[in-house]
Amino acid sequence: MRRARAALARAVAEVSGQALGPYQSAVVRIGFAGTWLFFLLREFPHRAELYGPDGPWSQELAQRLLDSNGAFTVLTWSGSALWFETVYAVAVLASAGLLLGWRTRAMSVVFMIGVLSLQNRSVFMGDGGDNVIHLVAIYLVLTRCAQVWSLDARRARRRGSATAGAAGPVLWGVLGVVFAHGAATGRFSPGWLAAFGAVWVVCALWWLVDRRDPEGEGRAVLDVLANLLHNAGMLVIMVEVCLIYATAGWYKIQGSRWQDGTALYYPLGLDYFTPWPALSALLAGSGTLVMLLSYGTVAVQVAFPFTLFNRRIKNVLLVLMMLEHAGIAVLLGLPFFSLAMIAADAVFLPTGFLVWLGARAAALRAAAPRVVRRPERRPAGPSPAPPPPGPGLRPDPALDRGTG
Repeated sequence: MRRARAALARAVAEVSGQALGPYQSAVVRIGFAGTWLFFLLREFPHRAELYGPDGPWSQELAQRLLDSNGAFTVLTWSGSALWFETVYAVAVLASAGLLLGWRTRAMSVVFMIGVLSLQNRSVFMGDGGDNVIHLVAIYLVLTRCAQVWSLDARRARRRGSATAGAAGPVLWGVLGVVFAHGAATGRFSPGWLAAFGAVWVVCALWWLVDRRDPEGEGRAVLDVLANLLHNAGMLVIMVEVCLIYATAGWYKIQGSRWQDGTALYYPLGLDYFTPWPALSALLAGSGTLVMLLSYGTVAVQVAFPFTLFNRRIKNVLLVLMMLEHAGIAVLLGLPFFSLAMIAADAVFLPTGFLVWLGARAAALRAAAPRVVRRPERRPAGPSPAPPPPGPGLRPDPALDRGTG
């Protein structure tokens, strides 16, 4: 019993005393923010047809669906094109801010609002990758995903606190005004009203405590709560990835085409999923290769959740799954689905590899040529007299002749 209590005490201290997986959470933040940003930029010319007023899914249909399922979107607050363009632009900026780790707590909230607003406005425009982004956007709000590889981390090193500066209070002030307007006009359901209100109050309390008493007990209590939320959010992301692969693998086992090893052959013959017809035809022409890839996909997806406690086997299967998604991106023309899944898989990457990767990136950045700044010009004036020569030194005659 003493050993069990001691082990439990150590586990509680570790979970509450630090935010685990700082590098993994940073990779997940960068991966999902970058994926959503690239998607928004690629679809920028078609944004009005996909999610805006020009789409086939009208504002009335979207509102009727939202009334039935309780989903959240700010795009139904107004049907004007200006409001849609504003929301789309804010979604792009929030994705870029979260990617860089600038004011990450506020950016994670705005990023989540942008993802939910666009996806819930037109529910038939997404795929499996969009569903993963939809879920992880919510989980990222709970995590401390800017401890490393972020502008917030650099600000904390330079100024002693990531909340330093006036940008944070301004951002949360604007968010508070928008939240107050939505609450006063009845735009939020009770659940979302409580969630956004809790986030705003907790972040305001954090800022006050961090500015008034950064070394006191109040800050320590908030750190413990933040660590618990972060670790819970990371655990949920890991469980989500395992559920995705487990359900996908076991459902494939039940399919006759996966059982006989021909499942991969059929999508390679569809025009919609063949961006490289010659490459798809070459792969589909080899029955052995199709069979091996079909069986290998099922085996990797089913086995992955059971290998998490064996680091070596887990890392091997992790590489295979990432290569699988890279192949899906190239062969089937689903780059954003693949990027989203690779970003989700990154939560299981080993810390040693991520630290090495960060060190290599820092070395390359240090070795890159830097722009040489010109010295500042000083106002013209009499040249200062040269210092008197020290002991054993004689003045240079060239300085006396004005040619030095």
